[in-house]
Parts: sequence; C-alpha cells; structure tokens
Amino acid sequence: MEKSFDELVAWTTSKEVQGRARRRARRYLAAMLLSELRKLKRMSQKELAHTLRIKQPSLSKLENQDDVQISTLARIVEALGGRLIIRAEFDKLDAELKQFRRKRAS
Repeated sequence: MEKSFDELVAWTTSKEVQGRARRRARRYLAAMLLSELRKLKRMSQKELAHTLRIKQPSLSKLENQDDVQISTLARIVEALGGRLIIRAEFDKLDAELKQFRRKRAS
C-alpha cells in the first residue's frame, strides 16, 4: 500500500526531528522575496500584473526593489490572496502595527 510523504516522515523520523524541520520551514517561509512568494502561489509576473492592473515590467521592477511603499506591498499580497500584517518584534514583546492594516473591499 502506498504511503503519503507525511506518513513516511511520521513513520521514519522522531517528533523532535519533525519539530526542527517545521521550525526551519517556518523560518525559510518568513524570509521570502516577493518573487518567491508569487512563484509559491503559482502566478506568473504577467498574471499578477494583470490582476494589479499594471504592466509586467512595472511588477518586475517592484519585485526587485529594496524599498516598497506599504500600500503597494499590501496590494501585491492581497492580489496573491493574502493579507499583509506588519509586526514589531522586541526581546519579550511582539506587536502588530494596526495603523497599517488595509480594510478589505466588500
């Protein structure tokens, strides 16, 4: 009988190893470039640009910038099906900055 990948992992690795792998995956996913996020969502630059109502070269430029306006970043994330959350992290405190939340269109 065939096993899924998750079943094989559960069968061949300890809970500790599985936990370390999950933490590594979360760290990797937390440090993605916009282009990597777009690819993860299986969208081409052309498709995402069309959704955003901009030209593909403009999206390419945005994906390669080091500094993007929060409102622009929120639009891109929303076009990919997500919601942008901005957090400040301190030694013993994490806080979401609510002033940067965008209200979703109904």
